[in-house]
Amino acid sequence: MDKNMQGIQFMQEGRYEEAAKVFSAVIEENPQDALGYINFGNVLTAVGENLKAENFFKKAIELDEEASAAYYSLGNLYFEQEKLIEAKDMFEKAVKTGMDNGDVYFMLGMALLQLDQPRLAMPYLQRSMELNPEDAEARFQYALCLASQEMYPEVIKELKNVLEKDPGHGDALYNLGVAYALTGDIQSAIESMTRALEVQPDHILAGHGKKQLEAILEEENN
Repeated sequence: MDKNMQGIQFMQEGRYEEAAKVFSAVIEENPQDALGYINFGNVLTAVGENLKAENFFKKAIELDEEASAAYYSLGNLYFEQEKLIEAKDMFEKAVKTGMDNGDVYFMLGMALLQLDQPRLAMPYLQRSMELNPEDAEARFQYALCLASQEMYPEVIKELKNVLEKDPGHGDALYNLGVAYALTGDIQSAIESMTRALEVQPDHILAGHGKKQLEAILEEENN
């Protein structure tokens, strides 16, 4: 088995010390190959050695400016540290250098969402959905972007798709209720809020929203 593959297998099994030894050997044998540094950086990230991990990813980029996996791993590291602008920049570089999978588009979309730029996040989350159609979370975040643009019929459609894949998604049920309410369908809104509370009894927003909607409905019926 290739040493990099062996190290990755150790990582997947949670055997980080053994993975580190393998990747260290890879770097010693091929000090000009960026891949060993990327993999070692991922081990360091997994064990919380973030500063050291950052240095390994930067070394990989120094060796290979087209190392998209290094940009992606560095982006994840920055995202976890809430360095959102830096994370966004790294994810953009990962895409620019050839990475084309649902995860990188999802993370780029999430970074933009956290930076309060939902309109810019939309196409990346949409691309993530195209590449990973079963990813309910990407679809949920895309629905939130649509909601920010007041595209409520589309929000309802996407949230229903989310709930087909994940019927117990409390936040999707709550936001579906909000979307129904904003299109004037108070009864469906109450039903969605009720379902949200059934799957997540401590959902404060759903509880508050349901009471408000029931009061509106009662007022309309009187």
